[in-house]
Amino acid sequence: MSIYHLLDGLCSVLKDALRVYVTLLKILIPALLIVKGLEWLGVVDWLGTVLAPLMSVLGLPEQLGVVWAAALFTNLYTAIAVFFQVAGDMPLSVEQVTVLGALMLVGHSIPVEGAVAKRAGVPWWATLVLRVGGALLFAWLLHCFYSTFGLLQTPVELIWQPSLSSEPTLIGWSVAQLETLALIFVIILALIVLIKLLKKFGLERWIHFALQPLLKLLGIGRSAANVTVIGFTLGLSYGAGLLIRDVQNGVLGKRDSTLALCFLGLCHSVIEDTLLILMLGADVAGVLWGRLLFAVVVVAVIARWPGLIARLDERKRQ
Repeated sequence: MSIYHLLDGLCSVLKDALRVYVTLLKILIPALLIVKGLEWLGVVDWLGTVLAPLMSVLGLPEQLGVVWAAALFTNLYTAIAVFFQVAGDMPLSVEQVTVLGALMLVGHSIPVEGAVAKRAGVPWWATLVLRVGGALLFAWLLHCFYSTFGLLQTPVELIWQPSLSSEPTLIGWSVAQLETLALIFVIILALIVLIKLLKKFGLERWIHFALQPLLKLLGIGRSAANVTVIGFTLGLSYGAGLLIRDVQNGVLGKRDSTLALCFLGLCHSVIEDTLLILMLGADVAGVLWGRLLFAVVVVAVIARWPGLIARLDERKRQ
């Protein structure tokens, strides 16, 4: 390979990464600013009060409603910090922490991730039903299962507890967001390089072959295999960012992109997010394997629901 072809390939990769990154920035920056504004207005505390009665239905103390509210509006890191502030010396069982973890894993970062999903083709109402409704249903099923069979009733032992610091200043928050946005570009660039290398060495088709049974169960075509794997392991924003690119390039159809986003909405970033919840003392079977099973069943039902995908696309255009 000549230097000219190498440079041409690098420029192509860089342009591709920048195109995906700029698309995400147009979504992420307004969403982050809106979330910060809502925090200042006290919306998180208000939502925590609204959610408090639901906590008792799930076998949780009502005070933990604000923890899920923080997860819904911000992210898991903020919610975990709120958890340690609210829970304190509150006696909690492994079951309760697992149920709370299930709520947080499925229902979190709704303003940001919902905006990304909308740009990729899933309307806001569908995101709210899937993520918020799905979180409540999944957590309730876990609670019913554990309480019926008397499982995980022992007191939780925290694996890790952070040192609680004061509220960051606006400048500190801004710097943290800029660092995160810069890291997103690095990760997107690395992912695009990885995908091109997999294609060049013929490894991509083996990944598709290995995932074919799962994708068939979910009703998702092989063309969505790469973005599904990326979103599943790393996060919804990365998977959806590449998914937006593939839809714009005509690589992905509307049905495959919608089903992939539904699956990623319920089960994404299984490495980082799962580890964060496990540090609270949750049970790995519930927050990892239970969540995966729940996502597979829900998306398989959506894929086979007569006319549902078409109605989603129709409402999206309205």
